[in-house]
Amino acid sequence: MKDSIIIVNAEGQAKGTMDKMAAHRTGTLHRAFSIFIFNRQGQLLLQQRAFDKYHSGGLWTNTCCSHPRLGEFTLDAAHRRLQEEMGMIAELNELFQFSYRHEFDNGLIENEFDHVFLGVNDDIPQPNASEVASFRYVDPDELLSEIAANPELFTAWFKICLEKVLTHYYQLSDHEFCR
Repeated sequence: MKDSIIIVNAEGQAKGTMDKMAAHRTGTLHRAFSIFIFNRQGQLLLQQRAFDKYHSGGLWTNTCCSHPRLGEFTLDAAHRRLQEEMGMIAELNELFQFSYRHEFDNGLIENEFDHVFLGVNDDIPQPNASEVASFRYVDPDELLSEIAANPELFTAWFKICLEKVLTHYYQLSDHEFCR
């Protein structure tokens, strides 16, 4: 059950489950989530994926991402994985959902209905070495310049949704959410 993921339709409604690797081999649409943690200075916490991950190993990406388990609310899964992957606890708010499909050089296919969460936390991460090779905080403008100069160093999903996340973050940072 731990390696099963939730298969969804184009609207994100659950249709069943499938083995995680089978879903990535066949490109079956499934539920996922991505977490973006900012510190109070407005820097985004990035992680470098462990080099031996089944895809995108060694690439820089958002703070945390994964798949909810069957019977698990996506927000609960996001909290669980943030703690398991980065050793952090944070209040998370869902910003939006998006779908994307990406084929990797190793033959695997990401086809995800992705729930995007935002949180603010100044804690220093305690990453799980089997999931995360490194981490860093970065100013969003510097990050956008880095991605423009070296897009191959960043994950596909991160590059797709980053600007929309930043738009939401800047709108929210004018309010109480980020203070």
